[in-house]
Amino acid sequence: MILDIADDFDLARIADSGQCFRWELMQDGSWRVLHHDKCLYVRQLGEHVFDFSCDESEFDEIWKDYFDFAEDYAAIRSRVDPEEDPFLWRAMEQEKGIRILRQDSWEMLVTFIISQNKNIPAIRRSVNLLCEACGTRLEDVRGMGYYAFPDPESIADLNEDQLKACRLGYRCRYVHAAADAVASGDLDLDALRLADEEQTMAALCKVLGVGVKVANCVSLFGLHHTDAFPQDVWIKRILENEYPQGYPFEKYAPYNGVYQQYLFAYYRSIHA
Repeated sequence: MILDIADDFDLARIADSGQCFRWELMQDGSWRVLHHDKCLYVRQLGEHVFDFSCDESEFDEIWKDYFDFAEDYAAIRSRVDPEEDPFLWRAMEQEKGIRILRQDSWEMLVTFIISQNKNIPAIRRSVNLLCEACGTRLEDVRGMGYYAFPDPESIADLNEDQLKACRLGYRCRYVHAAADAVASGDLDLDALRLADEEQTMAALCKVLGVGVKVANCVSLFGLHHTDAFPQDVWIKRILENEYPQGYPFEKYAPYNGVYQQYLFAYYRSIHA
């Protein structure tokens, strides 16, 4: 189906924003996007025109929510005064098109546990190996195979050698602990969607291997708590160098997580 999307929507910027690890750029310029057990191809045809490889029913049921199309990102950007915060304003101008995807909370928990001390290609490789190890193999509309992200029970059933084969390293026991916690019901990710941030962080940080940074990533990218503010080395440098008097978290609520994505992408681009 062909859609005209007037709001911010830049596929390459979303793919490079550090929030998703199962997107792939194809030779024809389309992006192959995996979500749950679904596969979508999206290609930009014109300035605001995009081709989605699904029908209207699937788009309304799955992808409209996934891409957070109910949210107005241009309006979120307009809340920032360029004179009061020129650094964030420059970041948004360069990186506009980023959206916070509504991804699966379970997948995000595992993915960001894996992400610790790994670069993006290594994260992608480990996630793909894990999916191949115990995810369901499916076929997309182009006849290409792909794997659904495995459920907690399937990962919990993997032994240590099988997890090591996914190149998880010391994270093997962390991934297994997360699978056990969700499969047993000790961690109810669905309930956390409506929880406040204090409750969310407390629940996530109880999982072995989940610290504040990973918990914030799960909160933002998996539970869509748009005020969550993950702080990696790039964001910490930004806060230290660009906001020595303090960052205006209260002013930018409830979209601190959205602004964090602009800042992260921008600062990384000018200092990488």
